[in-house]
Amino acid sequence: MGCYDRLKLMSEQSRAASHEVSKVGKRGTVVMPARLRRKFGIEEGSLVIAEEREDGILIRPAETNSIEIYTPERKAEFILSNAVDEEDYQKAREAVREMGLDPDRIQHFHLDRIRPAKR
Repeated sequence: MGCYDRLKLMSEQSRAASHEVSKVGKRGTVVMPARLRRKFGIEEGSLVIAEEREDGILIRPAETNSIEIYTPERKAEFILSNAVDEEDYQKAREAVREMGLDPDRIQHFHLDRIRPAKR
C-alpha cells in the first residue's frame, strides 16, 4: 500500500469515526449517541440548535446566558453605589426613597467607603 492509499484510508477512518447513525422517531425525535452527548455536555432538557445547511441539518448545543432578575433592593444598591459625587449621591438617595426603600438600609458603596445596611 502506497503513501497516498494510506492517507486516503486514514481520512476515511477518521470521517467514519466522527459520524454515527441515529433513527428519527415519532414527532421528529432523534436519539443522539451517548458518546456525543457526553462529549458536548448535552443532557436531558438541554437546548440544542437545529441549523439548516446546504448538505443537511446541523444539531449543536445552544449557548445560554444566565439572566439575573434584580430585586428592588439590588437596583437601589446599584443606584446608590454609582453616584459620582455628593450631589449625585443625594439624587440617588431620593430615587431610592421614591422606590419605597430606605437608602440607609441598603448596603452600598459610597464615595470611597462601604456603607453597611442598618438593621
